[in-house]
Amino acid sequence: MAAVSRLDKEKAKELLIRIERLVASDPKESVLNSVVRALNEVPTYTWVGIYGLEGSELVLRSWAGPQATVHTRIPIGKGVCGWAARSGKTEIVSDVSKDSRYIECFTSTKSEIVVPILNEKKVVGEIDIDGNLLGAFSLIDRQFLEAVADRISPYCVG
Repeated sequence: MAAVSRLDKEKAKELLIRIERLVASDPKESVLNSVVRALNEVPTYTWVGIYGLEGSELVLRSWAGPQATVHTRIPIGKGVCGWAARSGKTEIVSDVSKDSRYIECFTSTKSEIVVPILNEKKVVGEIDIDGNLLGAFSLIDRQFLEAVADRISPYCVG
């Protein structure tokens, strides 16, 4: 079996430029769909979702991956997603089987990264990504996804 190509600094830079172009050129209503599809092209990103904050819940706005999740609404504070929304900090879980906060979406998921989307220092949504490898996410993924979250922040408000 061939090794899965992880995100490196050069690929992250290229993909961020592409996402910036999508954000600048796509109609507002399709930006999040375009961004999740672009992110899902990263080999270690097996499922990508963007949630928006509505009251005390995260609501799935857009996703890309092999199948839908049943978790389309997540209360703040529940699961890794809810925890990241409450804290406003990126969460990287290298092995979901060892994190009691993890709410299973897919039996194939081994790791997860959740990046809050902030607007005026307040959480307005988040990027949630599952990986089918243990330790699928690195500092490069974190920095890249935090930059993506910053770019798409205006599209998650309201």
